[in-house]
Amino acid sequence: MTRVAVLGAGAWGTAIAAVLSARLEVALWARDAAQAGEISKKRYNERYLPGIALPTPVKVTSDLDLAVQDAALALAATPVAGLREVLSRVKLPLVWLCKGFEEGTGLLPHEIAAQTMGRAARCGALSGPSFAAEVARGLPCALTLASKDAGFAREAAAMLHGGRMRVYYSTDLIGVEIGGAVKNVMAIAAGISDGLGLGLNARAALITRGLAEMARLGAALGGAAETFFGLAGAGDLILTATGELSRNRRVGLELAQGRALADILAHLGHVAEGVRSAKEVARLAKSKGVDMPVSEAVHAVLEARLAPAAAVQSLLARDLKQER
Repeated sequence: MTRVAVLGAGAWGTAIAAVLSARLEVALWARDAAQAGEISKKRYNERYLPGIALPTPVKVTSDLDLAVQDAALALAATPVAGLREVLSRVKLPLVWLCKGFEEGTGLLPHEIAAQTMGRAARCGALSGPSFAAEVARGLPCALTLASKDAGFAREAAAMLHGGRMRVYYSTDLIGVEIGGAVKNVMAIAAGISDGLGLGLNARAALITRGLAEMARLGAALGGAAETFFGLAGAGDLILTATGELSRNRRVGLELAQGRALADILAHLGHVAEGVRSAKEVARLAKSKGVDMPVSEAVHAVLEARLAPAAAVQSLLARDLKQER
């Protein structure tokens, strides 16, 4: 049986380990030895994925070398902040599941991989609309696996595809990563809109204009237009901007209620990548000359330069222009 190593025992790492264990031999690596021991003993990840049993075949360990031993593929399920450390220690084909930019450097995951694994490494990204709790329960989902190496994209997708998890493959790695980063920023915007009680019309408008911003930035960075209207673009955006399980949407909802960002994040219990991504999206948009008013408004709210209601007013007050 083919063996895969899932590196990171957060919600998404635990969920994908559970699903893949029906068809593959799976090792789940947790950075913290105490967490690994508790999950292994209780067969539940109560901190990040409560109430969902981890199948017995999944081997849980805090020993990274043991986790990757004899594995054909590694899945890096850490936040972007933890990706560099993991990639520097893994010498086998690898797919990352995180979305966003590295704080401090502003690098996308594929750029971190080039620095740590070398440009010849066989690697890529798995992205798309996928709440961990639903995936872990065996509910259907569809994802995109992207790599600049077409052969690797196809092989890795084939390895992960099956059961109720459908995996497509793509060579548009940049487009898939930009979709995953920008959708989190837009989910914060949608949460603010909902939290202010602006209605379903406003939410639909935000999602639509957010998709336009995503596509413009992606095109400026070399992404393919069709990617942004696929699973890793529109699909993930719709889910994250509307779903009750969305952490980034939750941040927006609570910002709209006047709570301080630091307080929101302290009580969230999970990483909300959109908070980090907003700054980098705004920086990239400016450097590439891409008009991204919704992203800039979210960035201003997160930096406390604008109150949520004032940010909405600034968007509504923009001059008349042609839709594009």
